[in-house]
Amino acid sequence: MNIYEADILKKLYKEPFINQRVLAESAGFSIGVVNKSLRQLAQEGYLNSDMQLTEKARQEIRDKAPRNAIILAAGFGMRMVPINLSAPKALLEVNGEPLIERTIRQLHEAGITDITVVAGFMKDNFEYLMDEYGVDLVINRDYASRNNLHSLALAAKRIRNTYIIPCDIWCAANPYSSVELYSWYMVSDREDEDSPVRVSRKRELVKAGDKAGNEMIGIAYLTRPEADILRARLSEMDKDPANDDEFWEKALYGKDRMILQAKTVSATGFVEINTYEQLRSLDSDSDYLKSDAIEAICKALDCRADEIRDISALKKGTTNYSFLFSVRGAKYIMRIPSEDTKQLINHSQEAEVIRAISGKGLCDDPVFIDPETGYKITAYIDNARTCDPEKISDLRHCMAKLRKFHSMQIKVEHTFDIYEQIEFYESLWNGYPSVYRDYKKTKENLFSMRPYIEGMEKDWCLTHIDAVPDNFLFYNSPGATDELLQLIDWEYSGMQDPHVDIAMFCIYSLYNRQQCDQLIDIYFDGACDCPTRIKIYLYIATCGLLWSNWCEYKRRLGVEFGEYSLRQYRYAKDYYRAAKELM
Repeated sequence: MNIYEADILKKLYKEPFINQRVLAESAGFSIGVVNKSLRQLAQEGYLNSDMQLTEKARQEIRDKAPRNAIILAAGFGMRMVPINLSAPKALLEVNGEPLIERTIRQLHEAGITDITVVAGFMKDNFEYLMDEYGVDLVINRDYASRNNLHSLALAAKRIRNTYIIPCDIWCAANPYSSVELYSWYMVSDREDEDSPVRVSRKRELVKAGDKAGNEMIGIAYLTRPEADILRARLSEMDKDPANDDEFWEKALYGKDRMILQAKTVSATGFVEINTYEQLRSLDSDSDYLKSDAIEAICKALDCRADEIRDISALKKGTTNYSFLFSVRGAKYIMRIPSEDTKQLINHSQEAEVIRAISGKGLCDDPVFIDPETGYKITAYIDNARTCDPEKISDLRHCMAKLRKFHSMQIKVEHTFDIYEQIEFYESLWNGYPSVYRDYKKTKENLFSMRPYIEGMEKDWCLTHIDAVPDNFLFYNSPGATDELLQLIDWEYSGMQDPHVDIAMFCIYSLYNRQQCDQLIDIYFDGACDCPTRIKIYLYIATCGLLWSNWCEYKRRLGVEFGEYSLRQYRYAKDYYRAAKELM
């Protein structure tokens, strides 16, 4: 049977047949479609002469009836800043009811009690669901580095007459049923320029191309054979690292369409809660709208919470989460340190640095910084860009900015000791050995050069430490003919040899030796002596080991840096040898 016939059979299962007109109004089809479908259903033996279901029809319904559901709830929910720091978005409450509990309750109402929840971020918060609702938990330990294709792959063996449900959907009416007769994917009747699919006249989900698509809601139902196809595809796709960032829906696509039919619903009955403001629009009294970050903004900018608008997440950094927002028409960025960052960075020292550089033209002074929490608010700069490490003119401007900063000889009370930091990051491995088999020898080589470096004459002043291309911000100012330049993100800064900043720029840019020498020559205007070049090579090596150790720590938290991590360790070895050659 086709999907029109299936929908009509489902209607007849739930409601007795009166006449074609009543059935057409109830099903939302034309009388012509209803008449044609009834004739076909009778001809195939699903309906008798009285338009009642036959045993064959009832067996079909039993065979395709929903057996279980999988709720995908592992993600961090980046766009939910700032409230994603206190709870997984699946547990956000709307009108006093957690999203995931509402979904589970609606499934129970449809007779579906075999429910699997795939958790990851704050996974322990979901444990109560096992006792309260009898759900099974599957843990995605790679939630920070892999998207929900991996989450569903972990539960793929359970896909059989199954609802697949995102955790962040609030459904006004219950979308689940004890009767399903075909596989479908739910979209709304609202156009979405970013949606990759649209509903065709045959109720297929075809690739949208350059046309507007239908908003994807994300709920799906799969029977065989589509469930069999999905399981096989998930198994294969999950093995390929290229799919780490993919949504599970990628496994549904054939050449130019999904393998599932479209189930189109009214957009007004379904709300995907992806942002703070979506939650606020749905339930302005939700306790989850309250957060330390929102309170800090209100205090710093002397505003009410409802004046904080246009909240949107920025790309997650290596140590922080940031979001853009506006208050009374002015735009700001708020930085919130990630949980593990609190043991890596001393924000009281960062506040000391901010005070020391304030008013010196190095960067815009923060609107607010809290030495305890590390929360920081800065004014947003429109049309800004970061340094292009392959562009010589950018490098000249950035190195000139560094020289000017270093020449100020600013002093603070604390030091950034590279060797102590190497030991500190190593201590965070909790006794586990390095992934590199020759780590011990590499570390010994670099530490053996410590007396050489410390014995050299050098300036000793405030050094940025994280003077990498992404932290040089070019922007235009009204009335200015040339681009202006700021050096931002001073959280690692401390007293050190300022030439460490050159080394840091090199290793973050993944420069080869020729490019490193070029940057050194730009900084020194071609007048770098051999001992200084040797020293910078050793800084490149030592800082490479420093960030390699940091990457090893983050890897144990589930964050993978790929080539960057390996290249940092290579810097430790290659530039130790390069320095020895010059010596």
